[in-house]
Amino acid sequence: MDTEPGMDGVLRQLGSVGPFFTVAYGKEPPGPGFRPLEELYGERLGAYVGEVGRRIGSGPGRVAASTAQFGIASRLWSLGLGCAVLAGRVPDLGPGGLWWRLPGAGSLELWLPEPAEHPGETPARALADTVLGHLAVLDTALRERFGVSPLVLRGNAASGLVGAVRVLTDRVPGEAAASLAAGLLADGGPLGGSGTFVHEPGLGVAFVRRSCCLYYKVPGGGLCGDCVLRTR
Repeated sequence: MDTEPGMDGVLRQLGSVGPFFTVAYGKEPPGPGFRPLEELYGERLGAYVGEVGRRIGSGPGRVAASTAQFGIASRLWSLGLGCAVLAGRVPDLGPGGLWWRLPGAGSLELWLPEPAEHPGETPARALADTVLGHLAVLDTALRERFGVSPLVLRGNAASGLVGAVRVLTDRVPGEAAASLAAGLLADGGPLGGSGTFVHEPGLGVAFVRRSCCLYYKVPGGGLCGDCVLRTR
């Protein structure tokens, strides 16, 4: 459990899980070029999706838009779920307070200038509010500009959550990550209906989504491990 006041200590502890769970925080950015994520979801979105499409070889259409959303969703879940597992607390990951930049190589880099705890009644409620609330802003823009199906975007969010669960289950003792995810993915939960989630304590998790992220359309992409097309 976290022994330091504020979210800073939780984020410092989270960084030990792995690089995908690390976020820069504090008053000074870790370099030039960071801007609020809410700006990315405006006029900069087309250029960002275009760059993602260039890097994966798909072009700037629905496939690139889905891939871009999946990457952001995965990072948000890693930060939110990781903090919830380690400390029972969730950072506020709203698009206005979280900043980004895209390096010349590698994935999106994030920075939290003023880390704060999201005031959810429970960690599960806080995760749903801050991560899915953030993604709702991005998803609306992607649907309007690129015509990405809500089912695809919802499945990406669920898949990103399970990906974070797998890493945390492997590296952090206990079943807290899987238990939180099970509630979010259960029928009646905020991601209910997006896929079938199975958790066996001590054995790990399995997930089959009810949609496809479209990555198979990338040259050489193939099917993801949780893709619905694998079961058809």
